[in-house]
Formats: sequence, C-alpha cells, structure tokens
Amino acid sequence: MTEEQKAPDVRQLGLEPSDLDGHTLEELSDYLEAGRLPVDPSIEGSPGCQLALDALERLQGLGGQLIEADAAARPEVDDSWVDRILSGIALDARAGRRIPFDESDPSVDFGITEGAVRGLIRSAENAVPGIMVGRSTLDGDVTVVGEPIRIAIEVNAIYGESIPTAVARLRTEIAERLHRQTDLTVTSIDVTVRDIQRISSAAEETS
Repeated sequence: MTEEQKAPDVRQLGLEPSDLDGHTLEELSDYLEAGRLPVDPSIEGSPGCQLALDALERLQGLGGQLIEADAAARPEVDDSWVDRILSGIALDARAGRRIPFDESDPSVDFGITEGAVRGLIRSAENAVPGIMVGRSTLDGDVTVVGEPIRIAIEVNAIYGESIPTAVARLRTEIAERLHRQTDLTVTSIDVTVRDIQRISSAAEETS
C-alpha cells in the first residue's frame, strides 16, 4: 500500500486492536499484497482478520482502478470515498451483537456475529458489477429471533452502469444470502448511493 493510499489509523475508524487480534488494516493490506506469504497463523486464524482481508481484496481490485483514475484526473487523490469503504471494513471486523438461529430444540444454542452478517452483506457486491459496498448497519434487535430488522447500506457506483438496475440486483442478492444463511426477519433493505466514480478508458487516457 503506497503512502497516498495508506489505510487510516484503526482508532479513527472506531476499531479496537482486539477486533483484528492485535493487527491493523495497514498490516493486513501489506500481508495481502505479499500474497499472504509467509503465512501468518495469527492472521489466518482470526475471524476478524479474515473478514477484513476478504473486503480489502475486493477493494484493491476495483478500488485500485478508481484510485488510478482519480490520480489521473487531479493532482491529489480524493480518498474520502476510500476512507468510507475502509470504515465499513473496520465495522465488519467488529464482532458486534450475537445473532441467534431459530432452533426448536432449547438445548441447542447456535448463533452468528453481527460482523459476520455485515461481511456477508459486503460479499454480495461480487455478484453486482459496478457496485462497491461501504458501510452497512442492522437496525433492530438482532438478538431476538423474529424481531423485524431493517438493513441500511451505503454504496459507491461506477459511472456508466445503470444505478437502478445495480441497486435492485444488490438488494436481491443480499436478501437471498441473508435468507439462506441467517434467520433474520428482514423487513427492508435500504441502499444509499454515496458516490459515483468514473474509470477512464484506455482511449480517454491517450486522447
């Protein structure tokens, strides 16, 4: 990660060292760029680090192109949108509330962390071209099975893609993933487009 693209300090993102088992987003980004070699068991064995690595990998893919486009367009990179996405990644890494599964057997107690659900929501962007998920929140008492939950998501869109189509597809993808892998009673999925980013084509760059 270059000096210009360095991840904000975890304290600025409301992230405690324990959320990443003592690591930082900058360390995880460097580890990812090194091909995750040599293998670091403290990172590979940390659920929070795995959520952050997965999100950082997606950010470095499409996000790298966006940063290059911004750099070509302006003397200094406007990384406010990057900070918002990194803030969302930091939030994902926090375990948050425990979300139980609906089990008929009272002796069985299975659950999933709120951070894992946010990571599940973020992963839906893989199926939706032109969308990058930033911050997501679960509004409602997720600790009680059957309570109505509203999902609020902030995203970045890529210029040239149909935003209504991409947002509708993202909602569908998230709803299907949450239905398959959680017992949450989701009443709505609200998506807010915070930024529209443009990626210059090769022809534009040479003109």
